[in-house]
Amino acid sequence: MFLKDFYSGANDCIAITAEQGSLFAKDVANDFNPLHDVDAKRFCVPGDLLFAIVLEKYGISKKMVFTFAGMLGHGITLNFPETNENQFDINGSHNKTILKVDRKGEINSDISVVTALMKHYVSFSGQNFPYVLVPLMAKQKVMINLTRPLVMYESMTLEFDHLNFADPQVEMLEPELHVDGKRGNARFHFQIKSGAEIVGKGFKKIVISGMREYEEKAMQTFVDNYLTRKKAYLNLKGNDLKNRVT
Repeated sequence: MFLKDFYSGANDCIAITAEQGSLFAKDVANDFNPLHDVDAKRFCVPGDLLFAIVLEKYGISKKMVFTFAGMLGHGITLNFPETNENQFDINGSHNKTILKVDRKGEINSDISVVTALMKHYVSFSGQNFPYVLVPLMAKQKVMINLTRPLVMYESMTLEFDHLNFADPQVEMLEPELHVDGKRGNARFHFQIKSGAEIVGKGFKKIVISGMREYEEKAMQTFVDNYLTRKKAYLNLKGNDLKNRVT
């Protein structure tokens, strides 16, 4: 299966190492947030990996809401309950809830459809920074705290008109950012298409704390450093693949 390299364990108990979480972030989601680096002090498993595992284990429901209740670090076992309930929690071995799942309606468990949706959504989600969030902040003349960015993945909602589709594609719609003092709420809206037909929609919500007045030069330096890290990783990976071939 597509996710077999990104977690270990079977049935209802799984574990995700820092190496697995970091690999998923960079190689699948194209997400180079330093929190997903193996050696990060506050290492955090990508929320999109947890979302993908839920789809793999439970299928796609006509309506799904994922609410992130906590950050998942290294070395914690997760319990994915065997359940038919519409609402359930993904809890960690540290007795804390990491993810809340609310689902309604019929279910599509076709692995080809599930894999296509998770790949396209994760690719969309992982590139929200810097390509979407930074222009949103610049427009409202605010930015994150560059010395300690506090950007939290709060929730994601999916809703389908029907589940009789194949090869779903995720397309971005108009994003929005609401700012209240030092706090911001951003929604990244998207639609899901199968061929020319729009079959669903949804949005990803993030919460930003410690916002401040926009400084173009400082923000550009931050973005440049982010993209430099990304380029260095991709170059290293490309050279590694080339060496294996030769």
